[in-house]
Order: sequence, then C-alpha cells, then structure tokens
Amino acid sequence: MFNGIVSIRNKNGEEKVKIERTGGASSPIWSICWNPSRDERNDILAVADWGQKLSFYQLSGKQIGKDRLLNFDPCCVSYFTKGEYILLGGSDKQVSLFTKDGVRLGTIGEQSSWVWTCKVKPDSNYVAVGCQDGTISFYQLIFSTVHGLYKDRYAYRDSMTDVIVQHLITEQKVRIKGRELVKKIAIYKNRLAIQMPEKILIYELYSDDSSDMYYRVKEKIVKKFECNLLVVCSDHIILCQEKRLQCLSFSGIKEREWLMESLIRYIKVIGGPPGREGLLVGLKNGQILKIFVDNVFAIVLLKQSTAVRCLDMSASRNKLAVVDENDTCLVYDIHTKELLFQEPNANSVAWNTQCEDMLCFSGGGYLNIKASNFPVHQQKLQGFVVGYNGSKIFCLHVFSMSAVEVPQSAPMYQYLERKMFKEAYQIACLGVTDTDWKELAMEALEGLEFETAKKAFTRVRDLRYLELISSIEERKKHGESNNELFLADVYAYQGKFHEAAKLYKKSGHEDLALEMYSDLRMFDYAKDFLGSGDPKDTKMLIKKQADWAKNINEPKAAVEMYLSAGEHMKAIEISGDHGWVDMLIEIARKLDKAEREPLSKCAFYFKKLDNPGYAAETYLKVGDLKALVHLHVETHRWEEAFALSEKHPEFKDDVYVPYAQWLAENDRFEEAQKAFHRAGRQSEAVRVLEQLTHNAVVESRFNDAAYYYWMLSMQCLDIAQENEQQKTEMLQKFHHFQHLAEVYHVYHSIQRYTELVPLCYRCSTNNPLLNNLGNVCINCRQPFVFSASSYEVLHLVEFYLEDGITDEEAVALIDLEAPRLNKRENKWQEIMTDNAQSLRLDDNTDIIEDDPFTAKLSFVQGGSEFVPVVVNRAVLQSMSRRDVLIKRWPRPLRWQYYRSLLPDASITMCPSCFQMFHTEDYELLVLQHNCCPFCRRRIDESNQ
Repeated sequence: MFNGIVSIRNKNGEEKVKIERTGGASSPIWSICWNPSRDERNDILAVADWGQKLSFYQLSGKQIGKDRLLNFDPCCVSYFTKGEYILLGGSDKQVSLFTKDGVRLGTIGEQSSWVWTCKVKPDSNYVAVGCQDGTISFYQLIFSTVHGLYKDRYAYRDSMTDVIVQHLITEQKVRIKGRELVKKIAIYKNRLAIQMPEKILIYELYSDDSSDMYYRVKEKIVKKFECNLLVVCSDHIILCQEKRLQCLSFSGIKEREWLMESLIRYIKVIGGPPGREGLLVGLKNGQILKIFVDNVFAIVLLKQSTAVRCLDMSASRNKLAVVDENDTCLVYDIHTKELLFQEPNANSVAWNTQCEDMLCFSGGGYLNIKASNFPVHQQKLQGFVVGYNGSKIFCLHVFSMSAVEVPQSAPMYQYLERKMFKEAYQIACLGVTDTDWKELAMEALEGLEFETAKKAFTRVRDLRYLELISSIEERKKHGESNNELFLADVYAYQGKFHEAAKLYKKSGHEDLALEMYSDLRMFDYAKDFLGSGDPKDTKMLIKKQADWAKNINEPKAAVEMYLSAGEHMKAIEISGDHGWVDMLIEIARKLDKAEREPLSKCAFYFKKLDNPGYAAETYLKVGDLKALVHLHVETHRWEEAFALSEKHPEFKDDVYVPYAQWLAENDRFEEAQKAFHRAGRQSEAVRVLEQLTHNAVVESRFNDAAYYYWMLSMQCLDIAQENEQQKTEMLQKFHHFQHLAEVYHVYHSIQRYTELVPLCYRCSTNNPLLNNLGNVCINCRQPFVFSASSYEVLHLVEFYLEDGITDEEAVALIDLEAPRLNKRENKWQEIMTDNAQSLRLDDNTDIIEDDPFTAKLSFVQGGSEFVPVVVNRAVLQSMSRRDVLIKRWPRPLRWQYYRSLLPDASITMCPSCFQMFHTEDYELLVLQHNCCPFCRRRIDESNQ
C-alpha cells in the first residue's frame, strides 16, 4: 500500500492482478473500495492515495479516466450500496459526497478531527462516520427531487449531475450531461435553465419543431446564486429568495425586483409575449399575485385566509384554482373574486389546457376530475398532478413522471344530461371512446343540435346520419321550420317508428307515416294512415306489399297483389319466371287486346315454356301475324306455317327459306332443294350447303365434307341443265366440287391414319405414297382409281371410245360379248376356289386367246406424256359385260368406262354417286349404315 502498488489476490493468496500507479512510493495508497453495482461497473476499483488523488481502475489493471485531484489527504473511501455515489473523508475533517465518476457534490458533515472511516448502511441512505478523536456520527441523506415542467416537457435531475428532458407525449428522452451538482432546473417553451454551484446554464431548442429534443447552450451566467426557486422565461430568469423575486437577463444583469409581504410558496409561468411573460405567485399569507417580467408592479388577484400550496390558471385566464395548506382545492372567478366551488383532499391541482371548464386535482390516493360545477369523478392514482393536457394527466410519483390517459366519458355525460351539447363536444374532443361519440351524436341529433351532431357523426364516420343531417339542413334553407317533422325523421332513422309516426301525424304529414310503414313492410300499421279512401294511396300500398311478398319468396301472393294493383307486367314476369302457364293464360285472356305489351310478354313466356298453342292464341288476339309466322317456324310447325303463308303470301319467304334451311340441316337435301326452288332461292340452297361444308371441314368431319361437296356438285349440274346462261360456270363448279368431294373422302381415311402403297394395274409398278406427279403412275402415267372406302388402288383402267362411237352404241357392243377361241398349251394352270388357291401343270389346259384390250395397255417406256387407252368397236365387242363398269353421267357430260383387270376380284359401283368400292367393303358399310358411304343413298331407294 505504501509503495503505491495494488495487488489483487484470490482466496488462496495467489496474486492475480498487480496495479502499479504513477507516483510510486511518494503517493501511498490509503483506501481502496470495490464498486458493488451489479451492472458493468462492478469490476471498478476506487483508489484514494495521499497524493490527494482519487483514481479509478478496472480489475484488469487499466485506469479509467484521469486522476481526480483533491484538496486534502483522503483516509477513507466507500461506495453507496448500488454504486451510484462515493463517500470520501480525510484530513479536511469532513465527509464529502462524490459521484461514481469522482465529481464532488457537497459536504455531508463537518467534524473536529480527521475522518478515518465512513460507511453506508446497506440499501439505505444512512451514513456512519468515525473520526480520529474517537467520535462516531450518524447521518441521513435526503436526495430531494429537482425538476421542472412546462406543458408536455418535463426536466429532472439524474445522478445529481445530469439533466434528463422527457417529452411526455412521445416518450422521447434526452440526457444533458454535466460535471457539477445540479441544484435547480427550470423549463419553459424552448428554454431550459440549469443552476449549478457556481453558474447557471441557459439552453435552447435547436428548432421550432414541437417534437424537437435537441438542446444547445444559449447563454452562461457564471455567478453563484442562492435561491429557493428558479423560473425561466423567453429572455429572463427569475430567482426566488424567501420574500424576494429578482428578474435577471440571460447575461446575468438584474433588471427588476419585487418584494412580497410574505414568504413565496409557489411560482408558475402563465405565458405571454417574449420578454413580457406573466407569473402567478402564491404567498404564505394567502395572497395571490400576477407579475409581468417587464413591470415592477405586482397585481393582486385575490387574497384568501389560508396559505397557498399550489395554484393554476385556466386556459382563458378567467378562473383560478388554489390548493391551500388545509388540503382544500378552491376555484375562484378572477374577475369577480367569487369562490365558485371548493373540494377537499387536494395536494395539487391543474387546469386542462384545452378545455376551460375542466380541472383535475390529486390527493388521498385519488385522481379527481371536475367539469364545471358537476360532481367530481374519481379514480385511484398515487402521486401529484402537475399537468392536464387534453385526455392526458401528468403525474409525479416519487421520482417518476408519467402521462396517464384518462377517458373523458364521465364529464361528457354530465354535460349531456343537461343538454349542453357544445360543451359535451368539447369534452369529447379531449378523448372518449367511439361508443361515447355515437351517444353524443345521437343525443345532439335528438336535441336538434345539428352542428354538434354533424361533427360527432363525422368522427365515427356514419354516412347514413350525415346524409340525414344534410337533407334537414337543405330543407331548412328552403324555409322548412317544423322541428316536430325534423325530429320525426330522426326517430325514423333511429328505429323508433311508432314515435316517428305520432310526430308525422301531429305535424300533419300522415302520408310520410304511410310511406314509412310501407317501406318497412309493416302494412297493418300503414293501413291506419290511409287517407279518406284515396285509391292512389291504396294502390301504392298494395304495390309495395306485393314487392315485399316477392322479396320474401311468396310469389303467388305477390302475383295476386300486383294484379289487384294493376301491375300486370310484374305479375306476368313472376308467373313466367316460375313457369305458371295456367296463371299466364288466365292473365292473357283477361287482358284487353289493346294492351299489346303485357300480351306480348305472355306470348314470350309461352314460347319459352314450350307452349306454342297458347302463344299462337295470344298473337292472334293482338293480331300480330308476323310474330305468329315466326312462332310456327321456330317451333317447326310447318303445316300451320304453310297454311298461313297461303293466306298471306307476303310471309312466303319467312316460311320457305327457314323450312329449306331446316331440311338441309336435317340431311333432307332433295326436299330442301325443292323448298328453295319453291321460294325462288336457288342460290340460298347452294350457300347453305357451302356453309355446312365449311363447318364440316372446320370440325374435321371430312366424310361429311365429302358428302356435302358431292351434293353441291349435283346441284350445280342441275342448274347447268336448266339454265343455259350459267351452264359453263356451273359445269366448272361441278368438276371442282366433284374433285373436292373425292379429296375429302380420301382424306377422311388418311386422317384416320391409313398408309397405302399404290400399285399400277396397267404396268404393275409399285408407286411411292408421296408422288410429285399426283395420283398417277410414275411409270405409265395412268391415273389411279381408288376405292371410296379403303382408298386402295382398284384394279381398273379407264378407257376411252374412238371418235364416232356413241355411249349407247358402246354399251350395245359390250353387251354382245362375242365368244373367244382357246388354244391348248402345256402351261401352268391357276385354280382358285372359295377355300383355296393352287397351281397345276396340265397338257390339256385351255388357254384363252390373247385379249385385244390387253394389247391396248402397252405404252412407250420412259415417256413423260400419258397415253390413254382408246378402244374401237372390235375391242368393245370382245369385252365381257361383267368386266366393264360405266359411270353414266347425265348430259351434257359423257359417260366414263373402266375395265377390270382382275375379273375374279369383285368391284361394286354406287349407281348414284358412281363411287367404286371393293364389293366386300361396300356390303359391310351398307349393312352398317343402310346407305352408300359416299352419297348416303339409301339402299331401299330406286335408281331414278
């Protein structure tokens, strides 16, 4: 210790840390104390040496901060139990209080000899001191609250040297650090004054923002002042010394002074222009004064018989609240000096800064809120009330300031009970629940205080009542002044219907009561307000009752009521929507034929409900023949339509054109053709088929498309026979449509994934599936003849007649079928039966004479031009009739001739469309569909 070295050892005596201090042996250590705090400071040592220094070290040996110089030799150092303060005593014969950082705060007690030891009683503020002369002293330390408040800003001392400014609304805090004892604090608007032992610091806010919390030093008065109270204004500080008040500028110059008759007990800044602020001063003798900082004369507001403890002035400065030494709160009218009321058990009082007639006071563990001269509303609260702003009450409890949110419901209802709506609205603005706002709005509305009601309903965003108020105000602008009528509307909106009806009747507006009950579907009550049998009102009531019956799903009752009220259209619509045909025909038969609109509506529903007979009856009643024709057409009642068109030829097109279209759509094309012809619409027939063909192609129904194209080709051929002018055009279309029919019929099978490898039966050449030359042989150029079902190449070769041979002569020659001569040769013979196929070598086999047609099949190898097979009369005569197929086209077309090269393989040709099939395929398809697969000719039809 005397060598200036601190050694820290464990319980076994082993040294853990060694602290070598500057100064060495010349500064022996006299006292060491470990900070007992349980936060980050609990590893700090306070070291006092006889070099008149106080030092701080961490347990690691590192020194914290600089040495604190003392003016005496310290003999003892001791921490408070929570480590926030240090006691130090020594050769100066006194015990001093320091902060935990070594800043001297003041003297606890002076002794007659050196202080050798000082200790703090655990968890208390009691201090024991031992001196060199053997005396022991015992002290209690009182740490008084040093603070200041102005509206929502509260400043208080912390750790004896710091000042914390708290914004009570936003809960923001800012710390202003100091190195000296803070003795007094005062705050006002944007000013903060802090008194220290030898100076006063004046701070100002950095900006004018109401939420700004950044303070900066504005002025510094380096002078020692002794005062009981400190007050700061915009440009001055006020010092209170017993009976004396001194006003100083921020530069420290005394500008004026006031001397009172008695001790000053309370000072409060009540605001005013900068440099001219007013102060409220309460004295011990009960006198209350107002002082302006720019005036040397004090104004006596009133004097009471008891001493002043606390006081406050209302927002408009018309009332004064005083708490006296008897714990009584007294409220005066400042102008008349009259005592308005008084309340017991008060220790502090504050007026609401936003409402003139509201104040609160604390005392006896309760918070008391008083509005005007109504009874006090109480709730439990510990502490002192120091401010009241809106719905927030600022309360100081021990060392803590808090903002308590207090609903203002109780005082608001007190005003409502006395119909003081405007005052109740002012209280509500301070802070009440949504339920309270609604109650205020309703009460004001019933009291016909529309301005207050509008504001309250706006708060709760009730558009329905706002619309009511707006309509009433608009009516008042136009001269209406019947308050009973206005109140009746209010009652109606509130659901007080019977009260509203009474007021409607009282004000002479029974019609409004009738309308109200009708809208409410309270028809029994509504009947009581029907005038003197006015049929118009009766009809209106019945109509509304019918509307109600419809809405509650009573349609039959609604129909009867609508009929009673003459609302035929609505009755018809309900009956039609519910499918009541009997009701509709009953209505239609009762209606006059002049009522065309409801009758047409009945006919519309008859059609919709599949009752064309009733619809026809209705159309006949109104004489709408065109609608009747359309009805017959839409329902396909063609006989009735034909009969009507015979009587009225102007509807011929309206009947036959739809009839023809219907026939075409139902595959009755021959009948459709006749119908179009009868209507004189041949082009429409073609157009319908073209549309059907297009639809079939779009829908990938290629078999149907082929059939439709075939029908189109045949119609074109019919037109060519009848019309010489269109003959050429129609023949071109015939060939075009024939080609398309065959193409689509082919593609029907291709689209069903059939792969064919064509074989030319003229030259026996296998052809590729994809051929750039088209559907002809790549060798001999002979066109292929395909089966119209499987689209295999048929063993047919088309041949042509020599010039001069007519179709009739050619058929006659073929039918002759001259006998052929056989030659005997030793050749192989092929024998075919139904069950087997075999070859036999036989010397006696009859060999058929060379066929003249086969000789015609020869062609020039390598040629690029097609050489058709042309036969003369001799070749025709040599042919067998069963080997020849003839397409007998009607004139002006020529017939086409085909020769089978495999007579044993049977081929069948349809006599209608001339498409050719393998016989087995054809018979199977006919059995399946009972018609030709290409032209759909039924097998039971004749060939004509």
